[in-house]
Amino acid sequence: MARHAAITGTGSYLPEGVLTNFDLEKLVDTSDEWIRQRTGIVERRIADPDMATSDLCVRAGRQAIKAAEIDPLDIEMVIVGTATPDTFFPSTACYVQQGIGAKNACAFDLSAACAGFIYGLDLADGMIQSGRYQTILVIGGEVFNKILDWEDRNTCVLFGDAAGAAIVQGTDEEKGILASYIGSDGDYADTDLLGIPAGGTRLPASHETIDNRMHSIKMRGREVFKLGTRIMPEAAQRALDMAGLTIDDIDLLIPHQANIRIIEAVGERIGIDPEKVYINVDKYGNTSAATTIVALDEALRSGRVKPGDLVLLVTFGAGLTWGSTLIKI
Repeated sequence: MARHAAITGTGSYLPEGVLTNFDLEKLVDTSDEWIRQRTGIVERRIADPDMATSDLCVRAGRQAIKAAEIDPLDIEMVIVGTATPDTFFPSTACYVQQGIGAKNACAFDLSAACAGFIYGLDLADGMIQSGRYQTILVIGGEVFNKILDWEDRNTCVLFGDAAGAAIVQGTDEEKGILASYIGSDGDYADTDLLGIPAGGTRLPASHETIDNRMHSIKMRGREVFKLGTRIMPEAAQRALDMAGLTIDDIDLLIPHQANIRIIEAVGERIGIDPEKVYINVDKYGNTSAATTIVALDEALRSGRVKPGDLVLLVTFGAGLTWGSTLIKI
């Protein structure tokens, strides 16, 4: 049985379309200065109108497959973490499976909002350690531009579209996922706190829900900030404790890229050198389940991290959901 689940290849896809803060000034009552000061976001990527979440995921998945130097037929499981699926069913993962040619894989979606990719990594880690699976593709992908209220300046300025992917494989080498922790608290399962109120079986689509703009993201930002800055440091510490390490051992912290204030507050509370905190929210905004894997892929491709480095991913999302993954590259 493999002792560790190692990330052997990563990939990401950022759509070509760019929406700047100055573009948003023309849509809602906001300004570049207001957005930068409160969120740290300068621009975000926007998928073409004919692109669905699976289209981004397929592109990211192909990159990860190439980086891992494997055949798509070697993949035994495809997990897609997303809050913006192509359809209720079939799953987005099935579209991805078809798109990458992973004919031998089972495929399913995982719904944990912004924590979706970390949840997927935790599941892949357990599956590989069980000995039943050797090669798993985990993806976090979102197309948020289609579910935003473009008249709500409190939410439409925050989100972007992206996908990131990782090939996770069993190995006997002393590397890979050293610790993984996920958690949730349904007491905060409130669509007004963070979520989309309508469109499901609790509140099906109707003229009323459409007229009241209930099919777009709602969020109480101040409460989300307080929860995120408390939960993510706790989740990060859980992973460190599980591995018997301290924050000083970490070479790079990749927190969920929600906004710059949350990122900075989390880094400060964890007690890590700011130079070790990865930030790309300025370029992409909050891409939900894609944030941590897109950042990890960038860090690997740019040489920000190298073999042997310890990288800590930490996230939180609606539900509430949260998680952390400690990886030895």
